[in-house]
Amino acid sequence: MDESLKAPNPQLSEGPLDESGRPKSAVSRRDLFKLTLGGGAGLALGGLLDVSAVRAATRDLKLSEVSEYTTSCNFCSCGCGMIAAVRDGKLLTMEGDYDHIVNRGSLCVKGISMFATHTSPRRLTTPRYRAPGSDHWEDISWDDAIARVAQKVRKTRDATWIATEEVDAPRLVGGTPAALDPRRENPPRFAPQEPGKREVPVNRTDAIGFMGGAQNTNEECYLFQKAARLLGLSYVEHQARL
Repeated sequence: MDESLKAPNPQLSEGPLDESGRPKSAVSRRDLFKLTLGGGAGLALGGLLDVSAVRAATRDLKLSEVSEYTTSCNFCSCGCGMIAAVRDGKLLTMEGDYDHIVNRGSLCVKGISMFATHTSPRRLTTPRYRAPGSDHWEDISWDDAIARVAQKVRKTRDATWIATEEVDAPRLVGGTPAALDPRRENPPRFAPQEPGKREVPVNRTDAIGFMGGAQNTNEECYLFQKAARLLGLSYVEHQARL
């Protein structure tokens, strides 16, 4: 038998050939067997499962309806960044922010447990108040809590306000005002004076202190400092220093 009849003629074949000289695009018996089994399994699976129900169930698992918010860990003063995933007002997950300059996505054991702290059923979601002499706490509204705090701050501030104070210190004076000629402004200096105490304005109260937290941003800390100084508070601290 002519050997040319056993193998396909490369000149008559289109496309690349495999090692046996057959076109690579040709479907072999093995490929046909795989297609037959795969198609039969797909038809059987389609008869057992409700495709519309599966699609509806997987739609709820997509991240298209999840909003992500950046926040800071509230445990210490490191300021590690975190990303909170929220859906319909419910916290789903919390993880480290990989774009944050402080932690680069890593979290300590306290930061990892922050999710359990926020989702705990024992976490308070409304302010509570215990009257003097009472043995129990009662829930109050946020407006009532803000009004109570403002009234107490105003009452304590007015009762303990210090307008002036006698000090034994040299007087600090300046040179030419900057409004006249900033290039010729003289630096402040201490002016000589006779020994003895003199009365100077201080405008402060020592009965109220302000404490910040690690979860406050730089912008919030700036506003807190402005508010505390406008109220005349001298004691402004941070919780991480205690």
